Amino acid sequence: MLRFCRRHAWHYSRSIGVRINLAIFLDWRTTLESRIPMIEARMQIRLLTFLILPFVSVALADDFKTLTGKEYKNATVSRVEPDGIVLTSKAGISKVYFTELPKNVQERFGFDPQKAGDYSAQQSAGLEQVRKQQEETSRQKAEALQKENQSRAQQAGRQNELRALQSRYEELQRQEDDLLLRIGEAKQPGPTYWGGKNNKTQLHRPNPQASQLPLLQTHLKDVRHEKDQVRKQLEKPQR
Repeated sequence: MLRFCRRHAWHYSRSIGVRINLAIFLDWRTTLESRIPMIEARMQIRLLTFLILPFVSVALADDFKTLTGKEYKNATVSRVEPDGIVLTSKAGISKVYFTELPKNVQERFGFDPQKAGDYSAQQSAGLEQVRKQQEETSRQKAEALQKENQSRAQQAGRQNELRALQSRYEELQRQEDDLLLRIGEAKQPGPTYWGGKNNKTQLHRPNPQASQLPLLQTHLKDVRHEKDQVRKQLEKPQR
C-alpha cells in the first residue's frame, strides 16, 4: 500500500512538472512572437540609418576655401557633379569646380579628371545646343514680329488708301452732280422776248452757256471714267 502511494505521488509530481515546463515554454513562445515585430522594426531602422548616413555626411554644413582664397562659410553641399560641387549658403547657390578646390576636398568627393572632362564636354555641347535653339527661336520670333509689323503697316496703308479713295469718290460724285446741273442749264433755251410782227411772237435769245456744252460734256465723261476706276479700287477688298 505504501509502495503504491509513493508511485502515485511520483507520477503526480512528474505530471505537474511537465505542465509547469509546458506553461513556461508557451509563455516564452508568446513573448518571443510578440517581440518579433519590434525586432524587425529595429533591424529596419538600423538598415535605414546605414543607408542615410552617407547622405547626411554630404548634407552637413561645412566651410570651403578655394585655391584663390575665396571662402564659403557654413555651406551645404546640395549636389556633387563630376566637375565640381554645388554649395548652398546664405549668399545663395554657387557651383565650385574641383580645379578650384584643394586636393583633399577633391579626394573627399571622388574627383576624377577624366570623368570631369567628359562631363564638361557634354555640358558645353548641351549649352551650345541650347544656345543655338534659343538663337533659332529668337530669329523665328523676330521674323514673325517683322511680318506682323509689315502686315499691320500694309493694313494701315490700305485703310489710309481706302479713306483717300472714298474722299475722292465723294468729290467726283459732287463734280458729276454739278456738271449735270450745268449741262442741263446749258441745254435750256435762252431768255424769252416778244418779237415778230407786232411783237406778238415769243422768241428766245441764245443761251450764253450753250457754247460751254461740249466742254462740260467732255469733263463729265472724264469725271465718270475716274469715278468708275475709284469705285473698282474701293470694291477690291470685298472680292
